[in-house]
Amino acid sequence: MAYGCTLRGEHYTFGDLKTLMAKASPARSGDELAGLSASSDAQRIAARYALADLPLSTFLHETLIPYEADDVTRLIMDTYDGQAFSPVASLTVGGFRDWLLSDEATSETLSSIAAGITPEMAAAVSKIMRNQDLMTVSRKIRVITKFRNTIGLEGCLATRLQPNHPTDDLKGIAASTLDGLLRGMGDAVIGINPATDSVSNGLALLEMLDHARQRYDIPTQTCVLTHVTNTIEIMNRGGAVDLVFQSIAGTQKANEGFGVSLGILKEAYEAALALNRGTLGNNVMYFETGQGAALSAEAHHGVDQQTVEARAYAVARAYNPLLVNTVVGFIGPEYLYDGKQIIRAALEDHFCAKLLGVPMGCDACYTNHAEADQDDMDNLMVLLGAAGITFLIGVPGADDIMLNYQSLSFHDLLSLRKLLNLKPAPEFAGWLERMGLYDARHDRVLDIPPGQTLLGQMVR
Repeated sequence: MAYGCTLRGEHYTFGDLKTLMAKASPARSGDELAGLSASSDAQRIAARYALADLPLSTFLHETLIPYEADDVTRLIMDTYDGQAFSPVASLTVGGFRDWLLSDEATSETLSSIAAGITPEMAAAVSKIMRNQDLMTVSRKIRVITKFRNTIGLEGCLATRLQPNHPTDDLKGIAASTLDGLLRGMGDAVIGINPATDSVSNGLALLEMLDHARQRYDIPTQTCVLTHVTNTIEIMNRGGAVDLVFQSIAGTQKANEGFGVSLGILKEAYEAALALNRGTLGNNVMYFETGQGAALSAEAHHGVDQQTVEARAYAVARAYNPLLVNTVVGFIGPEYLYDGKQIIRAALEDHFCAKLLGVPMGCDACYTNHAEADQDDMDNLMVLLGAAGITFLIGVPGADDIMLNYQSLSFHDLLSLRKLLNLKPAPEFAGWLERMGLYDARHDRVLDIPPGQTLLGQMVR
């Protein structure tokens, strides 16, 4: 089915829904690389007009990737909740935008419709929204998850402490972990990207992290971001697995490129639930995504990269994750060229995931050959903090020396919490106070010498 719009006397035609979505997307290098982006600003605006007039229900009848050819499409369509969709069923994409920004769309109402929103609907409405719109709606949506603490509460910003090391040296990882804990980091997860992705190495890293967590009675969760099949074997061997991690994408073919299927994810999910290691809840999965992953694997089926990314959130949603984050600038400038594109993509990802009921965080990051710098990341972290991001990732000195990319530092996130008056997860804040790292009267993490804290004295 073709779609069209007449703009200033010129008629623009878009051959199908997939084309319309791609042409309406904000400019980004990945869509240009794939030959999908609008050829002019006028064509982009015409596509947005046409998209705004499209009934939201169109996405229930016209799939961008065929049902019979893709298990992610089947997951989306088979789990769609018609009753949850009914309050917005009569709206166009443009009308949906207006409703999302209205006072009628409260936090409770947005949560109630999440199961009825498909990723394509979320992506479509995001394409006709300004950054301010994305932030305003995202801030209203609270997605609360639990394992050993509570993530996603109003007024809280959780953090992932990422103590990566280029040789997985346990002392080096321990030193970075202590550095992060002394800055109030780690309530979302203490998560290591292993330099050597093997079962034996994963077992050793998890044992070290779990020993530290238990010794200091830290109310958080740990994770080694190894491949899901390694984690399944680690669980079979009795390893200390809190969260199961996996990178995921928005098409079956792209997930196959990661060496994973929906069936494998279900097996891991059920195995982690059976361990019953959580004390407050049973959200046991941790997923990472990123715009451009499907295109880089030639698995995007001609769909624009932001829409494919939103489809990954339907995969995540199916397994009730504790955490999901987009590694927004990690794949490189071929997909997000500069700071402006990275910031826009992060706000889109956060909005779409939250609208689908997914607990979304972000690695505000970039590679060294992108047209971006730490000022862009400062801007992004403040925008995401204001938009109610669930968690952000911090690495020592903002420089991941194992993965060779730039992110946020522990001090950056400490500053953001002070700037926006955001707290750690409440259980973690209580632990920080007991360790002499938190000022309960002023609701802030203290930045003081390690030797003056109980934790520093205990470690010494």
